[in-house]
Amino acid sequence: MNAQGNGIRNGQQYLDGLRDGRQVWLHGRRVEDVTTEPGLCRGAHTLAGFMDRQFDPARRDLLTYEEDGKRYGMSFLVPRSQADVARRGAAFYEWATWSNGMFGRTPDYKNASVMAFAAGADFLAQGRPEFADNMRRYYQYVRDHDKVLTHTLVNPTFSHAQFKDGKYSDKVALQIVKETDAGIIVNGARLLATLGPHADEIEVFPSTLLTAAPENMPFAFAFALPVATPGIRLLCRDSYDLGQSHFDAPLASRFEEMDAVVVFDNVLVPWERVFMYREPLLCNRAFAETNAVIHMMHQVACGKLAKAEFIVGLLCAMARATGKDKDGEIKAQIAEAMWIAETIRAFRYAGEGQAHPDQRGVWMPLRRPLDSSRNLFPRMYPRLVELVQLLGSSSLMAIPCEADFSNAVAPDVAQYFQTVNLASRERIGLYRLAHDVAISAFGNRQALYERFFFGPQNVMAGIYFDLYDKDAMIARVEELLARD
Repeated sequence: MNAQGNGIRNGQQYLDGLRDGRQVWLHGRRVEDVTTEPGLCRGAHTLAGFMDRQFDPARRDLLTYEEDGKRYGMSFLVPRSQADVARRGAAFYEWATWSNGMFGRTPDYKNASVMAFAAGADFLAQGRPEFADNMRRYYQYVRDHDKVLTHTLVNPTFSHAQFKDGKYSDKVALQIVKETDAGIIVNGARLLATLGPHADEIEVFPSTLLTAAPENMPFAFAFALPVATPGIRLLCRDSYDLGQSHFDAPLASRFEEMDAVVVFDNVLVPWERVFMYREPLLCNRAFAETNAVIHMMHQVACGKLAKAEFIVGLLCAMARATGKDKDGEIKAQIAEAMWIAETIRAFRYAGEGQAHPDQRGVWMPLRRPLDSSRNLFPRMYPRLVELVQLLGSSSLMAIPCEADFSNAVAPDVAQYFQTVNLASRERIGLYRLAHDVAISAFGNRQALYERFFFGPQNVMAGIYFDLYDKDAMIARVEELLARD
């Protein structure tokens, strides 16, 4: 429990917890402290600001719930009614609106997963009874200490043909290499831990592509460990936070949520941290049969709504700056973005409004609307970015930097960058934001992130097709054809 005796931590407590000797590698060298390292530190401090919001009296009952006299994050609430599902959705949305969906991997995403696995822990007992107890205790630990989690699900691909057969290469994939009295020893790599350098714990769960062949046994497991566990190394991509001011890079300077490949160098996983072991088919069913995937979809739909709304606001502000919002063609372009936002909103509320209890009495949103959202948004977001590019055109590149307001060319900047409705500084600030959404390295990472958020689009679409109630609709076709 944290210093306040609550299950929620403030920002400083979170930052202090990151100074634990973890092995993070960025730009060719090991990072000493992620809370002070250029390219990483501002993302950490942004997340600390999120944590502080849990203590805001105006948001306390929105972001947290009380149980036994203590406060916990709302994402840990096990929903026992439709109202609980709606409360969770409101908290997910509130977390997302502060970054406008641009900090996608806020802690509530993985909290939703851990809650669902703990509530459905009887499923894990099919492997070993103690694995269910391990998960329940882990949920309590993460909830009580307000831990920030990342996860890694995907093994590196050594051979595409091998991957399509549901198998992995022992040259690169994370695998069990030894079993001891203390636990299992694992070695290999996993992709791609978003927020990895900024997380307290890493959840290592299975891919859903394992066949039940004997050679896959070493790759079938689920466990969680502190990021600072000896032998874990995080290899980061380039940082998109280049040290620019908030004016010059309004998104990248705040919301860099670093992605990292995780290397496990003969790491010991204690038995009490193991949740599944050498059970490929159990691993494949885990997310569906605990309903974790549905609770995660719920968080995602709320976050994508906030992001789509933000793009609508940006487009409207850009159009208003020059008076283009009176032009019929521009209105039609922006209306397309509005339709996307309202579609995601409808999916969210349809899922929450048709919430129902699962087989264990835990309430969850209706899957189909949320599944529709998670399949459509990866296709919709690139179009939102394209709409920003089309509206901004060359103006997305014709934008001076903040320093140009205080140097010898300042009079030129003040004169030549104003528009009918905005002074130069305000107009440049707006278009630098649009650039960060649609042109910058940060913005392009966002587009790639959205394309593959839940996995390859064809795989997700295939799963959606398989789960869809096709027979009822085919029966209507057959009934019509059979009429006299």
